[in-house]
Amino acid sequence: MRASRLVALLLLLQARGQLSAAGLADELEVSVRTIQRDIESLAAAGVPVYSERGRDGGYRLVDGYRSRLTGLRADEAQALVAFGAAGPARELGLGQALMSARLKLAASLPASLREKMSAAAGRFHLDAPGWFVRRPPAPFLAALAAGVFGDLAVEARYRGRSGTRDCRLEPLGLVLKAGTWYVVAQQGDTVRGYRAARFEYVAASDRHFSRPEGFDLSAFWVAWREEFERGLPVLTVIVRARAGCVRRLRRVVEPAYGDRVDWDAPPDEAGWVRLLLPFEKLEFARVALLGFGPDVEVLRPVELRSQMMAAATGLGALYAAGPPASC
Repeated sequence: MRASRLVALLLLLQARGQLSAAGLADELEVSVRTIQRDIESLAAAGVPVYSERGRDGGYRLVDGYRSRLTGLRADEAQALVAFGAAGPARELGLGQALMSARLKLAASLPASLREKMSAAAGRFHLDAPGWFVRRPPAPFLAALAAGVFGDLAVEARYRGRSGTRDCRLEPLGLVLKAGTWYVVAQQGDTVRGYRAARFEYVAASDRHFSRPEGFDLSAFWVAWREEFERGLPVLTVIVRARAGCVRRLRRVVEPAYGDRVDWDAPPDEAGWVRLLLPFEKLEFARVALLGFGPDVEVLRPVELRSQMMAAATGLGALYAAGPPASC
């Protein structure tokens, strides 16, 4: 384990230049003290690594030093092939590039590793969307990707909640979330996420832009997603439900707030469970809860209870009248 970590530490410094002890510790998931000991071991083995003090200091290799420890192990070759997912690459317009990279990788490997790599390619398939979900097309995804990879501003038309608008964006990164593509882009001083399928027009310009210094796509996405989920409007609906349908109720509430529901509340003597369920809108709650029929009773808000009663009355009258004569 330590030998692999030392190689990884050396390759990190070679690939990224100067890194702090804390940064290296985060990358390798060890303590800062472990990194310091590993640096001492590399230096003792003759690797020209040195440290720079100060707020912006860290460890770096002597300029021009290159390690030859770049051979792939079998598990590394398998990981590269398995997680170089063809579907997402094709959607980004990189399908041909991925195939070419795999061919080059295979050509550089000895026969034994080449066989393991080919086997891995046939034993992993990424299907990101959930079951029974039809993903809307994102026809301008390749154009957005070109802007991301080329640091090129794009002229776009975007359909948001408040309507459709024309905008000029500086795309900083792409995120594939539960089978749906998002682009993280800057407009003026604001950075936010945009759903790729909602773009009605995208054209890359010839204007290059400078990325915000220190921008971390993964860290931004986590923070932005949490803020977005917290900002969703929430309507609390109080219901009593048959104990046997509580599990199904989990599937119809707002996922971002599902952990706020006391799903383990005990039933009363009659087998009813009282729950506080979060929904984004009154109409969403009505449609979702009507499907449970007499197994769920809305107690509050009064407006929703009235709507449920009206729907039930209308349904009863429809069926009481019997089928149309034409049937």
